[in-house]
Amino acid sequence: MKRHRLIAAAAAALFAALPACAAPAFKAEVTGTGPAVILIPGLASSSEVWQGTTQHLCGPRQCHVLTLAGFAGQPAIEGPLLPQVAQQLSAYIAANKLGKPVIIGHSLGGFVALRFAIDHPGQVDRLVIVDSLPALGAMQAPQATPEQLRQMAAGVRQGMLAADEASYAQAQRRNVAMMVTRAEDVDRIMQMGRGSDRNTVAGAMAELIETDLRDDVAKIKAPTLVLGAWAAYKDFAPRPAIEAVYTSQYGKLPGVRIEMAETARHFIMYDDPAWMYDRIDRFLK
Repeated sequence: MKRHRLIAAAAAALFAALPACAAPAFKAEVTGTGPAVILIPGLASSSEVWQGTTQHLCGPRQCHVLTLAGFAGQPAIEGPLLPQVAQQLSAYIAANKLGKPVIIGHSLGGFVALRFAIDHPGQVDRLVIVDSLPALGAMQAPQATPEQLRQMAAGVRQGMLAADEASYAQAQRRNVAMMVTRAEDVDRIMQMGRGSDRNTVAGAMAELIETDLRDDVAKIKAPTLVLGAWAAYKDFAPRPAIEAVYTSQYGKLPGVRIEMAETARHFIMYDDPAWMYDRIDRFLK
């Protein structure tokens, strides 16, 4: 009952902070008491991916776990999603008097966390990025121009929207199967994807591919921990090559700490939660 009251209060604070014409860019679920931690899931994911993490972290901390608009059953909104999430998150932090919370983001959520820390440095205490890069589109083409990234993003978006339902579902399952090890985790991630709005997913993916934050990360003031995964790429590239991508892309972020999971794939919180919790715990001490 207390948890439901906290969720309702957080929702009321979010709606109160929005301009009259703005639709909510995320739902927040609140657990625990103490210093605030905001957790942001990835593309087409819900707050459920952070369930184990909140059980581990919350109690001495208060966790605000987001599900973004258009993902996993949340109503979609008009316009580019990611800038609206960042803008409304700033208002949410202020309305709830959260001060400078720790922000933890996975995948797309990690990218949102990076951009938020760039644009709102005074509202972030520490930053934990779980398997996300400042410039996903430049991962295999580091010298890609902004126009090339835009073209790449447009192609991906068009392909996602043009696929029929069966082809879209097959591609989704194929991609998810590379991102997590256990079959039951593939199924739960697929369930979130089936509840997600395809236009929102395609648009957010395009935003992620076309945006390059490699220079802008120099503006981040918060201490930052990056947890990378390389196991999904082991058939395509050796570990040092994947580590070099992370090191290069975060090269302008002062004092960044980068650690690579040994066996976990993209959803580190499912594949090796103990490793992830240990690194986060030591970072937040």
